[in-house]
Amino acid sequence: MTSRADGNLWRASSAVHVEAPPLRADADADLVIIGGGFTGNAAALEAARRGASVIVLEAESVGHGGSGRNVGLVNAGLWLPPNDVVAQMGKEAGQKLIGLLADAPRLVWSLIERENIGCEATPNGTLHLAHSAAGLRNLEERHRQGVELGAPVQLLDAAETARRTGSRAFYGSLFDPRAGTIQPLSYARGLVCAAIRAGARLHEQTAVSRVERVGDHWQVMANGHTVRAGSLLLATNAYFNGIDIAVRPQFVAVNYCQFATAPMPKPLRAEILSGGEGCWDTALVMSSFRTDREGRMILGGIGDAGGRGAAVHAGWARRKLRQVYPQLAGLTFEYSWHGRIAMTSDHIPKIVRLGPSAYACFGYSGRGIGPGTVFGTRVAASLLDGCENGLPVAPVDNHRERLTAVRAVYYESGAVLVHALTGA
Repeated sequence: MTSRADGNLWRASSAVHVEAPPLRADADADLVIIGGGFTGNAAALEAARRGASVIVLEAESVGHGGSGRNVGLVNAGLWLPPNDVVAQMGKEAGQKLIGLLADAPRLVWSLIERENIGCEATPNGTLHLAHSAAGLRNLEERHRQGVELGAPVQLLDAAETARRTGSRAFYGSLFDPRAGTIQPLSYARGLVCAAIRAGARLHEQTAVSRVERVGDHWQVMANGHTVRAGSLLLATNAYFNGIDIAVRPQFVAVNYCQFATAPMPKPLRAEILSGGEGCWDTALVMSSFRTDREGRMILGGIGDAGGRGAAVHAGWARRKLRQVYPQLAGLTFEYSWHGRIAMTSDHIPKIVRLGPSAYACFGYSGRGIGPGTVFGTRVAASLLDGCENGLPVAPVDNHRERLTAVRAVYYESGAVLVHALTGA
């Protein structure tokens, strides 16, 4: 496998660039945001456009975490079917979240258009692929639930799925025309560039060491300096790095790896995902498929491509590509990268109160783009307005997850085992 740049296709191909200096002096703001990903950058943009003074502190570079390692699927809703969301949250709260996230792609597309973000936006829908007969039955039920809620989803048979994907490996699919794909790192960078144009300040290479409430404001210590702010948003998601803070986000970290081929020949580009849809399958250890603007096939799956099972995951990717797209068997993988997903036990995102006028948002369970944009935008409004009614989920004073390290090992071990045995 050839390796380019740092191995991450999105870093190599991003058309949006942003550079910001580290924090080098004490500062004051209305809102301080920790984390330069989808959630933090969407919050910064909303707050800055409302006239607030905003400071974003990013430990590495914008999009360094899950936002810049994402598959790039702009999905409507959560990974859970709607009825499961209602069962977890109750009817009123569940339907509120379902409605907001059903509209998440529209928000993403509108921000991209309004701020002229060059992120390969392709609002051509997504295909949830049935990997087996049981998977097709799952999609039939998801289709039924979606139609009941007024979602414009369409159940496609195996022949139509084969026509759209260019593969006969699937039993059918669920098409969602609201959704689509983007270059995720460019989107994350584009959001913060728009926030900067609106007056926000960004500091990269600024790792926060301590957060505390002092009197009527928050103090955030980083690089030996202090940022004082009336409001605080912790938006590190799965990349929380041990900040000294009274309430810490709890989640299970799950790795997801991706492999991108060389660009496909033009005849194959006209045959494989020619409509530009993004795809993922119904397997318990799921796989994803999409193309980029250059016609690369990007194959993803659960697993840590930089860990002890790296060789297993890479071998699986080569076999899986041959299985699903035998016409691409001769293409080499040019890029390989991985990132962390923050999972919660119930697969529902969380908003945790850190204290007065302060929240942490996390736990999108692999759906970072739409939910991250919605949560960031609405949390910013809530912090500035002092009203929680518009939040996507009711905030809690704490959220606990049990055996997080053990469960993380379990997920990775399961992915290694499945990838060792499948995709042949």
